[in-house]
Amino acid sequence: MKKFMKKIENIYAAVAFAEAGEHETAREILREDKRPQKRDRMSQRPRKQLRAPGMGW
Repeated sequence: MKKFMKKIENIYAAVAFAEAGEHETAREILREDKRPQKRDRMSQRPRKQLRAPGMGW
């Protein structure tokens, strides 16, 4: 719940800066909020073909 409240707080701060004409500052605030997702959990396997057998596509 704390993460959610912090994210909302950052959004409101960015909105306030954007309304005041400080667009770059608003972008920086929102950029800080984003974190790279961990890709370790997802394997990079090729997808299975989902077409029905016998379809010549």
